[in-house]
Amino acid sequence: MRRVPCELEGPVLVDLTVHGDERGFFVETYRRDVFAELGIGDELVQHNHSRSRRGIVRGMHFQPGMAKLVRAARGEILDVLVDVRPPSPAFGRWEAFELSDRNGRELYVPDGFAHGFCVVSDEADVVYGCSTYYDPEAERGFAYDDPDVGIAWPAGLDLVASERDRTAPRLAEIRADLPFG
Repeated sequence: MRRVPCELEGPVLVDLTVHGDERGFFVETYRRDVFAELGIGDELVQHNHSRSRRGIVRGMHFQPGMAKLVRAARGEILDVLVDVRPPSPAFGRWEAFELSDRNGRELYVPDGFAHGFCVVSDEADVVYGCSTYYDPEAERGFAYDDPDVGIAWPAGLDLVASERDRTAPRLAEIRADLPFG
């Protein structure tokens, strides 16, 4: 495993070591001691799996106290995170990463960052570990298409979002209520 530099401070992009041969492959996706060396100290207590088709966008979601380790186990996604810590000089800035079953990368999304993704392959299975248990009362989000944040989602896709994500407020509307900082 190798840490890949990110523009924003806090997130960690991890290049996984894939061992492959004519039978297929084996990859270690989480190892606490190695992740600690990479600067990731959170322990994962819940693992989730979603399947989505091309053009599905999920996000931008966050839950105070929760970090995530995200990977595309099948297919390809554009994975996006946004700094939602009001005192941060990078507040509202986003960074995107291609995660796929071919590139052997996963993304650590620390507490204080919103997360979302868009499926660019025909279908994608996204698996992610969480550092705390999901709490629907604590989870928050903002509009994936917030013009003030200006995420550059893939061109040429008809983006499809849930009702909740389509009607989410803008980041500026929830800034005063954010618990980070």
